[in-house]
Amino acid sequence: MEHPTSGSTSPSGTSSSALGVLAGLPPGTRVSVRYALPADDASGLPLTDALGELLAADEESVTVRTRRGDVLIGAGDLRAARVVPPAPPRRRPRGD
Repeated sequence: MEHPTSGSTSPSGTSSSALGVLAGLPPGTRVSVRYALPADDASGLPLTDALGELLAADEESVTVRTRRGDVLIGAGDLRAARVVPPAPPRRRPRGD
């Protein structure tokens, strides 16, 4: 099954197909979402990614559960999205 990695971008920079990809997925699907950060973000970076389980997606926002917690992303900040395979199993610590 093929999934788009990005889509057409509107004049405001929003990827309309990114939201379409996410809105069509069931909750619990593992996704990678690229989104714009506020201009005054401390990192100074224009974009970042959220990798984790899709919790919800509608025409206004997307919520992704990452290892660091839930990330709420406004639809206007979306740039790209894709489905990713399940995370590999964690390795046991060395020395055990």
